[in-house]
Amino acid sequence: MGAADAIALDGFLDEETVPGLHGTSTRFRIFVSPTDERTDEMVLPCTVTDPVMAAAVLNDLVPGDKVRVTGYFRVPRTPDEPMWLAVTALELLQTAPQPTHPDPDTGEAITAMLERYGPYVCFIDADTDEVPVWTETGAWVGVADTPADIAELLDSHEQRHGVGGD
Repeated sequence: MGAADAIALDGFLDEETVPGLHGTSTRFRIFVSPTDERTDEMVLPCTVTDPVMAAAVLNDLVPGDKVRVTGYFRVPRTPDEPMWLAVTALELLQTAPQPTHPDPDTGEAITAMLERYGPYVCFIDADTDEVPVWTETGAWVGVADTPADIAELLDSHEQRHGVGGD
């Protein structure tokens, strides 16, 4: 396979990276959403075998970072093998936002969590059940009463505004 056979995909780091068995590789998953349609979304397992790049992935990336991965698909040979991307190049496109707000009692910063659902961003705070939701472009979607109600809110928004639209 030559460089012309490589593919490039943009996506968000789905969760924490995992070191490989011998410490010279790294595994991670990216959330890819090439269109605004939820049916086109996928979570893609990726592997980095270059030791320098693997160390950078382990130490520098956090869930929610937007990355561009370039590499080669490894198609399963048997039904019980996964499909994955052998990454040959990785570029950080955008760091994940880390929202903070002051604790009303102590004034110290409390870090909350941003969760992505395709083209949507949710602000999850341990101090409340309510979950504010925006599109990734910043358009207001609404507030889910609990994290379990996010899917219903997104479905309602998409029915009103078109799939993944603002």
